[in-house]
Amino acid sequence: MDLTYSPQDLAFRDTVVAWLQQNLPEDLRDKVLNHRRLSREDFVRWHKIVAAQGWVGTSWPVDYGGTGWTAVQRHIWDEACAVAGAPIIMPFGVNMVAPVIMAFGSEAQKRHYLPRILNCDDWWCQGYSEPDAGSDLAAVKTRAERIGDHYVVNGQKTWTTWAQYANMIFCLVRTDSKARKQEGISFLLIDMNSPGITVRPIIMLDEEHEVNEVFFDNVRVPVDNLIGEENRGWTYAKYLLGHERTNIAAVGRSKRELRLLKQLAHKQRKNGESLMRDPVFAIKVASLEIELMALEMLVQKTISQEGHRTSPAPEASMLKIKGSEIQLAITELMLETVGPYGAPFDPAFLAGERAHCITQNDDAAPLASLYLNHRKIAIYGGSNEIQKNVVAKLVLGL
Repeated sequence: MDLTYSPQDLAFRDTVVAWLQQNLPEDLRDKVLNHRRLSREDFVRWHKIVAAQGWVGTSWPVDYGGTGWTAVQRHIWDEACAVAGAPIIMPFGVNMVAPVIMAFGSEAQKRHYLPRILNCDDWWCQGYSEPDAGSDLAAVKTRAERIGDHYVVNGQKTWTTWAQYANMIFCLVRTDSKARKQEGISFLLIDMNSPGITVRPIIMLDEEHEVNEVFFDNVRVPVDNLIGEENRGWTYAKYLLGHERTNIAAVGRSKRELRLLKQLAHKQRKNGESLMRDPVFAIKVASLEIELMALEMLVQKTISQEGHRTSPAPEASMLKIKGSEIQLAITELMLETVGPYGAPFDPAFLAGERAHCITQNDDAAPLASLYLNHRKIAIYGGSNEIQKNVVAKLVLGL
C-alpha cells in the first residue's frame, strides 16, 4: 500500500484542519486535551456540529448520507480530530449498529434509524455482555420469546457503556434455547424507555459512572425491531465486532497522548536534565513510537481492504490487541514521568473545577484517573487473550 499522501489528500487535510480550527468549540477542546470529563451534552453538541457539515458518516455509503471519503481521507479526518482535541463521535450508533442495519436491516429500518443516527437524534448503547457471557459471547442467556407481534425480553446485560444516556440499545438475545448456542441468538433493537427496563450504575476505579447493568423484566419489543432473520444474530454480531475492534486501535488519540507524554518528560527533571535525556526512558518512548507507526500502517492497510473480503479478517483482532497495548503503555509512561504528582486525583478537578486541584500540577492531576480508566481497554471489544486465539485460528489455522 502506498502510504504517501497525494496532493489531493494534502489539500483535503488542510481543509479539515482549517475547519476544525474554526468550528471546534474551545471549551470542548480544553476538556479533551486536559483529560477533563465530558458530559452527554458535550458529546451531542460536537456530533451535531459535525453532522451539520455532513461529515459524521465517514465510512458510510453516499446513498445513506455518508461522505464518500477514501480510506486515506477517513484516516486523515480521524487523526486531525484527535490531534485537535475534538470529542469522539460516539461509535455505538455510527460505527457499530449502523453498518449492521445497512447490511442486514429492512428498508423500513434503514429509513427510520440511519438519519437519526447521523444527526444524533438517538443515543445508542450496546447490549452484548452479560454476567456469564463476556469473552464467551455466544453464552448469552437474555431470552426473547415471541408472542404475537412482539418479543418479550427477560434477562440482564452488564458493562453497558453510557446506558444511562441512551434511548436505544441493540441487543443479542436468545430466541431458541434448544439450538447450538451460536445458532439460537437474534439481534434486537430495543427502546430504552420501554416499561420493564432498569439501568443501574457501575462506578469504576476512577470514580466515573461510565458503565452500567441493564435489566429486562418482561420488556415488549415489536417484531419489526428484529434485524435480519431470527436466530441469525451471531452472524450480525461478528460483523459488528469487526468494526468495533478496528476503531479501538485509536491511532490518532495515541499520537496526541504520545505528544503529551514527550512534553511532560521534557519538563520533568532528573539529575538536572530533562527526563528525555535519560537513555533508559528515551528508549521506552522511542520503542513505543515505532510500534505506533507500525500500527498506523496496519490501520491504513485494513481500512483500504474493507469491502473486498469474503472471510473474517485477522487484522481487526490484531488492531484491537496492539492498539490497546499502546494506549496502556502510554498511560503507564505518563505516570512514570510525573511520579508522585500523578498518584492522587480529584473528581471535581476532572469535571473542570480547577480550584479543587489537589496536586498543584495541572498536567499531572488527571493522569491517575486516565491510567485507571484505560485498564478496561484490553478487555472491551473482546479481551486481548481471546483476540490472540482469533488471530491464531485465522492466520495459523490452530
